[in-house]
Amino acid sequence: MKLLTAFISGTLFGLGLILAGMTDPLKVLAFLDVTGRWDPSLALVMIGAIGSAAVGFAYAGKRRRTLLGDELQLPTRREINAPLIVGSTLFGIGWGLAGYCPGPGVVGLWAGSLPAAVFVIALFFGIEAHAWYDQERGQSDADEAVADT
Repeated sequence: MKLLTAFISGTLFGLGLILAGMTDPLKVLAFLDVTGRWDPSLALVMIGAIGSAAVGFAYAGKRRRTLLGDELQLPTRREINAPLIVGSTLFGIGWGLAGYCPGPGVVGLWAGSLPAAVFVIALFFGIEAHAWYDQERGQSDADEAVADT
């Protein structure tokens, strides 16, 4: 049931991206071009996404379990720190250069887009680099803790 729910949710999300035109990197880049041929339609998509997510989070915040019975895991950290700022900056730079973010990139990959495939490959390299960095940082933190004792 969980796999079916994930498949249906992902399919609906992908169809929504296609209908909104968010799988077209030129449309995304036009939104970011505020001094040229600016296309504000992405802002409307973002407003709709933020609104629906706010309703979902408000509902989820009152529950202890998901609708499928698993323990509900919501983020608890609220501080703005260096990793958040660096990650957000890298995300924005990549989005501005490629015109893709992960959702539209995966949809484009399924549609057979070569630029989307290149983006998704780069995305996985970035994910692995972050995992490696976290592992190395965790190891160095452990080494410092041992040295302090």
